[in-house]
Amino acid sequence: MTQSMGRVGSCFDNAVSEAFNSVLKVEYVHRRTFTTRTEARLKIATWITGFYNTRRLHSVCGYRSPIDYEQDHQADPTVELAA
Repeated sequence: MTQSMGRVGSCFDNAVSEAFNSVLKVEYVHRRTFTTRTEARLKIATWITGFYNTRRLHSVCGYRSPIDYEQDHQADPTVELAA
């Protein structure tokens, strides 16, 4: 991650990361019990790479997964990037 360069008090400054954290907690973390922090880190990382980025549909990406969206953009660079 990189430090945000938005101005102080901007509601858009952390919107993307806040939305991701909300989805992570609601759709994954709060539905499971982890025995150790290491297990939690491993399973969360696996969820992000195996589901969130590859299969979960995102409204900002035109209801496509981020991977599909990026592949479409690379194939046709005139397609605008999501926010």
